[in-house]
Parts: sequence; structure tokens; C-alpha cells
Amino acid sequence: MQTVNNLPRRDFWAITVSLVGLTVICWMYLLAMAMDMCCSQIPVWDGAYFWMMFWMWAIMMVGMMVPSAAPMILIYAAVSKKAAKQGTPIASTGAFALGYILMWIIFSFFATVLQWQLDKAALLSPMMVANSPRLGASLLIAAGIYQWLPVKDSCLNHCRSPFHFISTHWRQGNVGAFWMGMSHGTFCIGCCWVLMLLLFVGGVMNILWIAAISIFVLLEKVLPLGNQGVRLTGVLMIIVGIIMMIG
Repeated sequence: MQTVNNLPRRDFWAITVSLVGLTVICWMYLLAMAMDMCCSQIPVWDGAYFWMMFWMWAIMMVGMMVPSAAPMILIYAAVSKKAAKQGTPIASTGAFALGYILMWIIFSFFATVLQWQLDKAALLSPMMVANSPRLGASLLIAAGIYQWLPVKDSCLNHCRSPFHFISTHWRQGNVGAFWMGMSHGTFCIGCCWVLMLLLFVGGVMNILWIAAISIFVLLEKVLPLGNQGVRLTGVLMIIVGIIMMIG
């Protein structure tokens, strides 16, 4: 983390406070919406409700994923600052973060469509929990199998190695920073998209379940568990899924 240590203290705290503030705002929104859902009636899927669910997913994804992206964003800021001192056009850290967030907003659209279709098939409760044990079990088993696939390893390695990612994907200027952020977001989605589907197992509006998945994603990226640790969690998911399927 020597590169982050070289980031001016003012820049470090400005970025850190911004990321923490954004995360807190997102979680406050989720808490308020979860309380509203407890008192609401079974929804009717019209344009207004789809829009509301889309923004719920988008805000939830930002609140869940920004903390795990914080190390990459800070390292990018430090590298960008160093490049600027060497005469390279300054690449905005904000543009990088915006590109990353945009990819999760795009993911949120498809998650909303999936929720709509599951609800249409009467497979979700009003709190957006899978009504069918087989559906929940299938999602857990699928998530466990995905933990073993090479695409998971590849995407997770990009997320775990900020310096390698920046050195291999570096682009100059704000547009380049934005595209780099989108690239990092794409790898992040490739790493975590199946885990996000587990929200339907414990409840899309279950705050404790959302927090548990967020912590799992963060630890998977920052702890030195290696691919063996990822596969171990995959085995556990498969076992729990099979137990649910049998039960």
C-alpha cells in the first residue's frame, strides 16, 4: 500500500470521506425502504413500480460494492497523481469511480427484470424472498458451482490486484479514467453477479442479509485466502443448497 501512502493526505481523506458518505446515504435509503416494505401491500408491476425497483437495486448495489472497490479507487488516485507529476494528463478519480458505478447500475436493470419475472411467476414473497425452497436451493448451488469456475478466478484476481489492473488497463484523461472504471466494474460484476442473486434467498430487503453478502464480497477481495478459499466457500454453498433441496 506504499502507493496509497504517497497520496497527499488531503486527497486521501477527501476520497475516503466521499466514499464513506456515499455508502452511508445508500444504506440509509435501504433502511427506510425496508421499513416501508414491511407495511406495504403486494405490489402491482407497472412502469412506476419498475422504476422504483430499478433505483432500489442501483442504490443497493452502490452501497454494497463501493466499500470493496475503495482500495482500488484509492490506489488509482495515487497512481493518477503520480502520473500527473510526470506530465501525463490528469485522469479524474471521480471519472473512474463513476465508470465503476455505472456498470453496477446497468447490472441493476437486469436484476430488476429478473425480479419482475420471478414475481410474475409467483416465486417471490412481498419482501422479495424466494417462495420456492427449490429456487433458493438452486441459487445456492449455482453460486457454489460458480465459485469453482475459471471465470470467477480470473475476475476475482483482477479485483484483488489493483496494481496489475491499472498497469494493464491504463488510459489517459477523464474519458480513459471512465473506461477504466467501467472495465473494473465489469470484472467486479463477473466476480460477484451470482452472489447478488443470493439476495433472493434471504430477502432483497433483508438488511442483515444484504450486509452479510456485502461483508462476504469485501472479505473475498481483501483477505489472502487465494482460490482455495473461494472454492471452500463454494463447497459450503453447495452443501447448504443440497440440504435445502432435500428438506
